[in-house]
Amino acid sequence: MDHMSLMRTFATVARAGSFSGAARILNFSGSVVSRHVGELERHLGVQLVNRTARSISLTQPGMRYAEFAARILDEIEGERARISDMHERAEGELSVIAPKWLGSLDLGDALAGFSTAYPKISLHVELGGLSHRTYSFLESGFDVALQTQELRDSSVRLRRITSVPFVLCASEHYIGQNGAPTRPDELNEHACLTHSNDPIWQLGREHVGTPVKIRSAVYSSNSYVMLHKAAVAGRGIALLPERVVYDDLLAGGLRVLLPHLGVTARSLYSIYGPGDLVPRKVSELLDFLTLWFKEHPMPTLRTATATHL
Repeated sequence: MDHMSLMRTFATVARAGSFSGAARILNFSGSVVSRHVGELERHLGVQLVNRTARSISLTQPGMRYAEFAARILDEIEGERARISDMHERAEGELSVIAPKWLGSLDLGDALAGFSTAYPKISLHVELGGLSHRTYSFLESGFDVALQTQELRDSSVRLRRITSVPFVLCASEHYIGQNGAPTRPDELNEHACLTHSNDPIWQLGREHVGTPVKIRSAVYSSNSYVMLHKAAVAGRGIALLPERVVYDDLLAGGLRVLLPHLGVTARSLYSIYGPGDLVPRKVSELLDFLTLWFKEHPMPTLRTATATHL
């Protein structure tokens, strides 16, 4: 029997004034209550209760220990209630980590809206430094991580927030110098710019597509922003989030390649700690982001074209 349970039994005996009264409160038998008190006495090495045929009384050490036990148990219950209340309230500190390219665009607007809607939540957002180890963000003190990588860890908790369109593109200068590919298998004959963690390009919309493994990239980076700059400079062909290159596509600085195939969109996921008890501040953030992106879909070249028709 753990010490806390023995302490709780003894405190109930002291409050009830008898083993039988404590047994009724605890829904134990009288013999179990007596055994708990005896075990506590052996653990402490002192007699806590004077036992007679008809009644009990506390010894001097028993009275002191009863006061101590009642105080400790009250503090434990009070702290449990405070922690439970903290879990249920949308307030306190909330830390989020996300890739830099996400934070500089729509996600920044979404999180600003969340912070305004929940003023009692102290929001901390960090961009970059997101490891591919599933739980590294928790070890670093973050509550939620946002990313577009597919996760195969069945123990992690994640929620899909929105769809992130990607596009295969190159600058007019590059195309003028090198031509444009007409088939996926021609891509490896071109200068390709790849994300360090994304060497396989999935072409084709929905789930029916053609995976193309880029064998030798002329420029690679862990930042889509850096790859975007290299593409605009004419260094080669890149597979980029459409939101990152949206303005250049509209202005004509970059051109969509293999438009008849398209590129499989990716999902933006929120990842948070394991377990069934999700803190209220986290669940409110996930609900807010899901609704925000539903009401503010990421603009694409197709929607812009349709708007101007």
